Amino acid sequence: MASKAAVILLNMGGPENEGQVRPFLRNLFADREIIQLPLQPLLSRLIIFFRTPKVIKNYRMIGGGSPLIKITNAQAEALEKELQAQGLDASVHVAMRYTPPRADEAVAAALDKGAETLLILPLYPHHSRATTGSSLNDLHRSIQARSEALQIREVTSWCDHPAYLDALAAKVRAGLDAFTAEHRDQVEVIFSAHALPQKMIDDGDPYLDETKRSVQGVLDRIGPISHHLAFQSRSGPVEWMRPGTEEVIDLLAAKGKKALLMVPVSFVSDHIETLYEIDILYKEQALARGIVEYRRSESLNTDPAFIGALAGIVLEKLQ
Repeated sequence: MASKAAVILLNMGGPENEGQVRPFLRNLFADREIIQLPLQPLLSRLIIFFRTPKVIKNYRMIGGGSPLIKITNAQAEALEKELQAQGLDASVHVAMRYTPPRADEAVAAALDKGAETLLILPLYPHHSRATTGSSLNDLHRSIQARSEALQIREVTSWCDHPAYLDALAAKVRAGLDAFTAEHRDQVEVIFSAHALPQKMIDDGDPYLDETKRSVQGVLDRIGPISHHLAFQSRSGPVEWMRPGTEEVIDLLAAKGKKALLMVPVSFVSDHIETLYEIDILYKEQALARGIVEYRRSESLNTDPAFIGALAGIVLEKLQ
């Protein structure tokens, strides 16, 4: 590719300290591309008022803030090095949807590096208007505001990219191998994805279908296992996708199952959904219900195979 390229990684963001929790929630609940409520300005303020103390408490249990921005920056640095190793001199930048660094900063940084082509890569494997759609729209607004003559190329989904599925399957396989010999052949695997309002799925959002494609891709690589797809992080006065992860845990425990492997299938980085919900909240629930061995497959984070997958996605799109 002749023109100078830059990659912008998109993610949701997260509060790095307690003082950022309320602004994060305010930005999140104000975004009608992800949450649509009646009387949204009033109702969102009420939700934020009551949720903020609880959310702060949860973040305290994982160190006081989200590691998502730190991990995403590390992913960007690793990706830039990997692209250079494969012959592409491209800078890599990060744009968060609800916390700094925001889209304006990422676009400015890319232009400062002399970028003529922007490759936009959301770090959401599965397309949804609530994640990929909202983040892409936000970034395009920043690009248009600058009136720059930029070539824009964007990746909208990579739920079944072979290298991504290889990396994810390797994490699941390692998680299964970590179980004791007593339970290794009896493990129930819960693929836990972030829930969306059910209305989005009913209106045609592809998120559910794409998540199922990723799960099937993992199963194709590791072989038959007893598995379940469930949805976590449901909150607010709307109907959410089901079954809930907590519901599936209760169901399996009631059936006498003793070993669970949790797979955070829609997340590529550790943050509150993995470190608090899965590692603490659901673990306490599972053990209290009689589960004896409870594990989670590692998040992809900066795993070299995952960074290699991202590099492959970038190169394929630019070429």
